[in-house]
Parts: sequence; C-alpha cells; structure tokens
Amino acid sequence: MKPLFRFAAVLLFAVLTVPAAEAQTITSLFEFAQSSEAAKWQIVNDGVMGGRSSSQASIVKLDTGEDAMRFAGNLSLENNGGFASVRSRPSGSLGLDSGETIVLRVKGDGRRYTFNLYTPDRRTAFSYQMQFATTAGQWTEVKLPVDRFVAHSFGRRMPNMKLTPSQVQSIGILLGDKKPGPFEILIDSITVQ
Repeated sequence: MKPLFRFAAVLLFAVLTVPAAEAQTITSLFEFAQSSEAAKWQIVNDGVMGGRSSSQASIVKLDTGEDAMRFAGNLSLENNGGFASVRSRPSGSLGLDSGETIVLRVKGDGRRYTFNLYTPDRRTAFSYQMQFATTAGQWTEVKLPVDRFVAHSFGRRMPNMKLTPSQVQSIGILLGDKKPGPFEILIDSITVQ
C-alpha cells in the first residue's frame, strides 16, 4: 500500500505544480470605435503611377450600433492602373511575433483582397502579402498566419525574403483583382491571436 500511496502523492504533486496551458490571448491591433480612428489610415491608389482607381476609408455605424471601417471605391484598369488600398500610418512596431495569427472580421462583396504587412524597408512598393476571399453581404472571420506571408514588390513574389514579424509597423488592405468596378469591404476588427 505504501508504494501506491507514494505514487499517488507524487502524481498529485506533479499535477499541482505543472503550469496550466496558457489560454489563447487575443490582442486588438486596430479598433474602429470612433470616427477619429480614420486618421490612423491613409489611401494609396494606382494614381501614384498614373492609374484612375479611387477609394475612401471612413468609420461607419453598423445596424447593430457598432462601428466599423468602410473601405470602398471604384477599381479602374485605365492608364495601366488596377489597385486601390488603405493602410495604417506607421507608428512603431505592432508587436507581432512568429506563430501568431492575424484575425479580421469583415463583410465583403465577394471579391478577393490582399492583406499587407509593411516593414521599414526602403524598397519601393514592397510588402509581405496574403490574399483572402470575402463572401458578398456576409460577415466572415479571416485568419492569416503571420508566418505564411510572402514578400512582394510591384506585385511580384520576392523569393528568399523572410518576414521578421517584430519589424512590422503598418498593415493594409489592397484590392487588385483586375476586375474593374465598384467595391466595398467593412472591417469590424483586426486582432492577433
């Protein structure tokens, strides 16, 4: 009986002293609770290279009473154009780590968008990208693992360029699906898990 008692005591001690698995932490990257939040974002369209696309970003009130960022406009392929984007203004590291996942809650228009991560790199038109689909008129949760973003410059993949998540200072959403016409996406939240 003594060996069984000793085994039970050791097992109980081990169970009580081993830390519990950490609960998944959710951190908000951007909140859209006030209209002043729009000032943290800027529009960059194909006009920087002669294109004719147009877009705006604003904070809007949803039917639920909550606020969201609305990114909408018109994508044009005229004059070698074809992209519209909104990006956060850089304000130091966003504190991303390898192994984390960026989670968006969006209501889209059925188009495919690109989520961009920007680092203080001096290359022109450079970002780490991952595409995501939207469902027209439906709220969806989009999960984007930080470790799966791929470097791009001028829309072309850059092989052998690895993202250092802690260097990300800005994020953005881009539409460049080569389908001219109006677009709209609502972004309710951008968090990290």
